[in-house]
Amino acid sequence: MNSSILGLHHITAIANSAKRNYDFYTQVLGLRMVKKTVNFDDPTTYHFYYGDEQGTPGTILTFFPWEGIGPGRNGIGMATEIGYSVPRDSLDQWAERFRKLGVSMGERTERFSETVLPFSDPDGLAISLLATNQPEKPAVWETAEVKRDMATQGFHSVTLTLQNIEATAKILTDVFGYRQLAQEGNRYRFQTDAVSTASIVDLLEEPKGILGRNAAGTNHHVAFRVANEAIQMEFREKILESGLQITSKINRDYFFSMYFREPGGVLFEIATDNPGFTVDEPLTELGSQLKLPQQYEGSRAKIEKGLPPLDTN
Repeated sequence: MNSSILGLHHITAIANSAKRNYDFYTQVLGLRMVKKTVNFDDPTTYHFYYGDEQGTPGTILTFFPWEGIGPGRNGIGMATEIGYSVPRDSLDQWAERFRKLGVSMGERTERFSETVLPFSDPDGLAISLLATNQPEKPAVWETAEVKRDMATQGFHSVTLTLQNIEATAKILTDVFGYRQLAQEGNRYRFQTDAVSTASIVDLLEEPKGILGRNAAGTNHHVAFRVANEAIQMEFREKILESGLQITSKINRDYFFSMYFREPGGVLFEIATDNPGFTVDEPLTELGSQLKLPQQYEGSRAKIEKGLPPLDTN
């Protein structure tokens, strides 16, 4: 059993409209709706999970779509960009698709010898597609318009924007077991050797940057992956020993979570692989029904009536 941090588990962001968010990620990006549930702390709000066919950790992007919350602002103390791996020869297809569908898209750039196509979702969330040579994942999700030869292969990386990277880098290297791989200007790349995908964290140092503000179009937290609860508890002790505060274990139905704020201000989570997304619906039906945390089942009718309409057909 691997006792390391296994790269990224999931990333959670905020949206302004549930319907618009669902349409963009399932229809435009071609991700699978892996789980449709509600926010544990606010059952009047959906919690969407998008990923590959199996909901593999390292492919999962989740959203709290708070209706009408308004735009946030990327900045210091936040995860400011999500990177997805795509097949090396697919960027032309993606650029043409984005032009056709009116997706806001930037110019292609080179970063650490990889080609990057930046774009944003309808709320302005910053995402990039990176052309890589990584092996194709067996659980790639395919739709009528996004075929296997261009489908996302899970996360490539996440970028954190910080006033000073030193203390955050120390958490990545000394606690999580990452190593510094390279530097380009004020961007520092860290990677874990424990996994081949979803393994990169970029730290962007902006000493004079503006503090970010969480609302629509920003990332709420970044979750790192461990195999099970025993390993999770080992990392909890390491984090406490480093002088940081961390929550106790919280049951999120599909994984167990612990949260702490790293020194640069970004909210980190450590999440387990177990029990996984098939614990309450079979693989073939993932994301097809509204699943509620047990404490809210008695209020299902009221909750369903209050949630925004969502046509998932």
